Amino acid sequence: MTIELKQSLVRAVQRPGGASSDFDLNSGIVLPESRVLRPAAVLVPVTERGDVILTKRSARLKHHPGQVAFPGGRQDPEDSSLEQAALRETEEEIGLPSDKIEVLGPLGTHETVTGYTVAPFLALVDGSAVLRPEEGEVAEIFRVPLAHVVDSGCFRVESRLWKGQRRHYYTVPFGPYYIWGATARILRGLAERMNA
Repeated sequence: MTIELKQSLVRAVQRPGGASSDFDLNSGIVLPESRVLRPAAVLVPVTERGDVILTKRSARLKHHPGQVAFPGGRQDPEDSSLEQAALRETEEEIGLPSDKIEVLGPLGTHETVTGYTVAPFLALVDGSAVLRPEEGEVAEIFRVPLAHVVDSGCFRVESRLWKGQRRHYYTVPFGPYYIWGATARILRGLAERMNA
């Protein structure tokens, strides 16, 4: 791990950055104030070589099949904190134990169209650790250069119909991987912090 990489990530965590949502690019959508959001957390794992570890979800999953995601999920009652939920889910999904992870801090929360408030935690991880996908949830584990996902020029805004309305969202494609939605929006927030 280079000292410069860690310092730049720590500075990114310390910079102010607000919450985001799947509706950021859709000013016409009015969200009900009475909505109840469920807590969830993800790890944004960066290796000492400067790669971000991502997963491709299993095509057999009921929710978000085949989509690119960070390791993470909803907070369970036994989780003492959102950070603990992110660490537990990371070990369950990709086999990366917490002793190979240095959490640097939280990024801004993200509200999803599926009713979650996701807390992302930026972390430095041991890139030499052997990762194993949890067969029921993860089809593939892959890496994307951090330089790609913090380059604002690599992001695009695309749209599709959602519940009868056109919804716009960020994408940051990489090779065969279509990174979009909440994952791309969280990465966009990281890019904004690192380039501030």
